[in-house]
Amino acid sequence: MSDVSWWKQAVFYQIYPRSFYDADNDGVGDLRGIIRKLDYLNDGRGGGLGIDAVWIAPFFPSPMLDFGYDVSDYKDVHPAFGTLEDFDELVRQAHRRGIRIMIDLVFNHSSSQHPWFLESRQNRDNPKSDWYVWADPGEGGGPPNNWLSVFGGSSWAYEPARRQYYLHSFLKEMPDLNWYNSEVREALADVVRFWMERGVDGFRFDAVDHYAYDRKFRPEPPRDYALPRIDLSGETNPWCDHAKVYCSDRPENIENLKFLRNVLNERNGVVSLGEVGIVRDLESYIKKAAEYCRPPDRLHMAYTFAMFTLEPTPVCFSEIVRFMESSGDSWPCWALGNHDAVRPATRFPGRGELHRTLQLVLLCMRGTPILYYGDELDMEQAELEFDEVQDPFGKAFWPRYKGRDGCRIPFPWDGRAVNKGFNKGARTWLPMRGNSSLDRSEADPHSTLHLLREMIRLRKAHPALAVGSYELVAQDDAVWAFFRTLEDERVIVAANFSADAVECSLSDDLPELSPLRLNALGEKNGEIADGTILLPGHGFFMATTAG
Repeated sequence: MSDVSWWKQAVFYQIYPRSFYDADNDGVGDLRGIIRKLDYLNDGRGGGLGIDAVWIAPFFPSPMLDFGYDVSDYKDVHPAFGTLEDFDELVRQAHRRGIRIMIDLVFNHSSSQHPWFLESRQNRDNPKSDWYVWADPGEGGGPPNNWLSVFGGSSWAYEPARRQYYLHSFLKEMPDLNWYNSEVREALADVVRFWMERGVDGFRFDAVDHYAYDRKFRPEPPRDYALPRIDLSGETNPWCDHAKVYCSDRPENIENLKFLRNVLNERNGVVSLGEVGIVRDLESYIKKAAEYCRPPDRLHMAYTFAMFTLEPTPVCFSEIVRFMESSGDSWPCWALGNHDAVRPATRFPGRGELHRTLQLVLLCMRGTPILYYGDELDMEQAELEFDEVQDPFGKAFWPRYKGRDGCRIPFPWDGRAVNKGFNKGARTWLPMRGNSSLDRSEADPHSTLHLLREMIRLRKAHPALAVGSYELVAQDDAVWAFFRTLEDERVIVAANFSADAVECSLSDDLPELSPLRLNALGEKNGEIADGTILLPGHGFFMATTAG
């Protein structure tokens, strides 16, 4: 478990612990539940899905107003998820199977119930008075400026005891930490060291581009461009109405990334992944991500929303890669969905067929792929009634935006069992929805589950797919084709994003290709004849060549 560059060849799997498996039958998934299901991910003997690392969403003590992203204690486990001893056992059992553990650290803000904030809010001269972002009232006693919360409304909340406002980029119960305070940085570094000592292999840093803010608190100018996203619009979320010049994305944030990297470097092989929010256009967005993970002194990888907030076209995908490739040797991290986005099986057209094709593409791109729990079962976005909604985002913007609960429903382990095998019958924290289940996917030899198992094994057998260089072969409205090259191996990948059969002509001087057929893909496998790749609707083709 000591290879310092393991993350470049790894396939990650994101687990939302509340929804993975409920071992103690209280309706909420837990750490013991993850332990019981590790063999499904990788049994250490060549079985399972073939996952190399898991990213576990927050499991720390929390009031759960944002389901763990409002942390009240960074060095413990919420009782609903188990104990520190359970976590230690999870690390041991995962490592026995060759699975590394990445945890989610929320360092932009804490819960308002965190002891640090409870002290900070008391007055202006206590030892932690500057640990959060405080500002005097603006004209007329109102908020200091026009900055807006991601969850709606002003990002400022008034504290009578101090006669000041504190900044909250998200919920008002989630005050922003002051990264300009050296004591805050050292306290957070101590949290990182605590978990590294327990054997954690990596950290996903939530909202990492919010760490720095304009210290003059200058007001944001109006937004004069369209954001590249499809889940929300300016009409739905007022946070999108200004340009985000001063409240986040500050250039001085690079120093915070360097600080974190220095702490991580204290232990070999520990990797960092920073969540980078969307900016005004695709090129700026990808280049910002590249800047955040530029070696050798920043984060290892940057996590973007590009592939699930843009239209799924070859043009968009190839442009994303082109921008990243032109940004130097920064290492990208790609995903089609997560706990904040509509499920790809629902989002993409073609009755889920495009979803399958794009998952294959994801595993062939230069960069580290992350699969979201249940996407291998074609889980779809659940439709919930308002009285079933738990997500504060959904409650705030209902009915224009119904929140993120639909992509967070419990994992369906067995369609024949009570609560689809998620637990022994206790009422689940979110209702079970949909027709997907693990047993159903296991029984279908052409399921996405079998397809991804097969593709992950092919990826491991051909390292060029993981760490090889990238070369564009063809790209039009339907097809994206590219080479991945490592030493004497070249692998060509061609994917059809459309429902119609298409052809892709290759260069006449290419040597003979040896196709890599995916059995689970069946009739959707492409073929090659006379230098032309023939791709059925939503088809996929891979082949190797020497030189």
